[in-house]
Amino acid sequence: MDFDTNELSPKQIYKLMTSIIVPRPIAWISTISKDGIYNLAPFSYFAGVSSDPPLLMVSVGSKEKGIKKDTWQNIHETDQFVVNMVTKELLDKMNISSVAFDREINEFEKAGLTPKKADIVKAPLVAESPVNIECEKFQILEIGNMGIIFGKVLKIHVKNEILNEKGYVDTTKLEIVGRLGGANYCIISKENTFEVRRPDL
Repeated sequence: MDFDTNELSPKQIYKLMTSIIVPRPIAWISTISKDGIYNLAPFSYFAGVSSDPPLLMVSVGSKEKGIKKDTWQNIHETDQFVVNMVTKELLDKMNISSVAFDREINEFEKAGLTPKKADIVKAPLVAESPVNIECEKFQILEIGNMGIIFGKVLKIHVKNEILNEKGYVDTTKLEIVGRLGGANYCIISKENTFEVRRPDL
């Protein structure tokens, strides 16, 4: 079957794209509003885009036309955010934080999570997450009803027990959650990963 995007609604296109572009890492983004209220929400249109300068990208939608989601609004107003990684143990709490709570609701409290003071930014870390990335807003591109947010990585926090002998993260020591299409997720674990070395010329 062929799909002409000119004949599909944005919702149909979203469902098609998110069932094809898989698995997607989840940026569990914590922010703070200008009034000091913590916000936490997951987004799977997320990727690293540059290491010099160190930049990552996350795409955040609107609640409705013309009204930004709280994450987007907070980053727009405070210029700061934290990306926290989601593991299998945190999946249920991440799912709670995906609910469209009112702006004055603290998702940390709703999900039973611990906000931890960051070293540089005002937004909190998720203490239970094994990896936290402190970011400052680099640029926001508004495309349609989406905000494509580029964040400059300022500091990366990694729990010691998941580092390898070279000082990098050993992803086989984690059970990182990936997003698939619909309500489906996957677990990236040692049992379902394998190594393929690049051939020499």
